[in-house]
Amino acid sequence: MIKNKLARKVFGSAFLATMMVPAMALAQESEAAVAVDYRVGVAKAIAAGAAMSISAMSAGYAQARIGAAGAGTLAERPEAGMNLIILQALPEIIVLLGFVIAFMIGTA
Repeated sequence: MIKNKLARKVFGSAFLATMMVPAMALAQESEAAVAVDYRVGVAKAIAAGAAMSISAMSAGYAQARIGAAGAGTLAERPEAGMNLIILQALPEIIVLLGFVIAFMIGTA
């Protein structure tokens, strides 16, 4: 059982996001086949690429900052190691959600 309230909220929201996003994506009704202009496909590709790249760059930036601060914290308080691992893993959720959004844009 997770004792820290913040960690419980973070893990709970991450769990809900991983369960709800695919459910919402699969719950959409299928539409009839319609002739689509090629510019729509290009716009979808650009939007999916932007969603993935922006989320990956922002997560990399966040991990760099967290890692630098975590190294100093770990040198002073070794018992904070588990909290630092959790904080280092949180930006990866941003990348995963960016990937899910890019996938949803591409398949819509």
